[in-house]
Amino acid sequence: MLRAGFTGIFSVLSSLLTLGKAMKILIADDHRLVIEAVKAKLSEIEADIEFVLAMSVDELLAGASDDIDLAMIDLNMPGAEGQAHIDEIRRRHPAVPVIVLSGYEDPAVMRSALERGVLGFIPKAYSPEVMLSAVRLVLAGGVYVPPMMLSSVPPGVIAGIPGSDAVQRSGAAPGGAQTLEHLRNVLTERQVEVLQLLSQGKPNKLIGRALGISEGTVKIHLAAIFRALNVRNRTEAVVAAQSLTEA
Repeated sequence: MLRAGFTGIFSVLSSLLTLGKAMKILIADDHRLVIEAVKAKLSEIEADIEFVLAMSVDELLAGASDDIDLAMIDLNMPGAEGQAHIDEIRRRHPAVPVIVLSGYEDPAVMRSALERGVLGFIPKAYSPEVMLSAVRLVLAGGVYVPPMMLSSVPPGVIAGIPGSDAVQRSGAAPGGAQTLEHLRNVLTERQVEVLQLLSQGKPNKLIGRALGISEGTVKIHLAAIFRALNVRNRTEAVVAAQSLTEA
């Protein structure tokens, strides 16, 4: 019984230490102004974020570690050869979520990056608010796919992206407004609100808190949304919902 008591205490202490761990985000870009702008916007996610900065591939590989919560990496950096540095980060730290932040807006480049297992591709031309929303989506377990990419490829061809075919089946792009109008006809007003918060990458707890409902009620609404979107799980729903609301 004494051992069980100590085990329980150590478990609680371990949980407290985990809860107290600051989020750690790696930003790799060869422009200092871009790094500082991204840092400033991401600081809105929570207080005391620890940032790891890199301005070359060598610095990126030296600064990356398994305890990184998110890595945002540019494609064009000193030492970069195509997307080989993305492959290397994915190989060394497969559990670290990676988002590409790039000046490219070519759907073929986006597709190539996403097929490598990155969880988002954010063109630098996008607004800071879109970037923040995309980061929150990825941190919540989703995948950010730029709308221009979704509208430029046939259904299901984005290999390795859960729910890419579901997004296309839902008619998010083109014709997203018409599909969203259809959803408003089959979903309740509350379920539409849940869908909008889901598209922002919010977890069930925060959705419930924002709407003043329990997590159990959120799950019931999500089940209805899954059926309406013709998706199988939360990840597919997050991608489809994000695309629909942006369209």
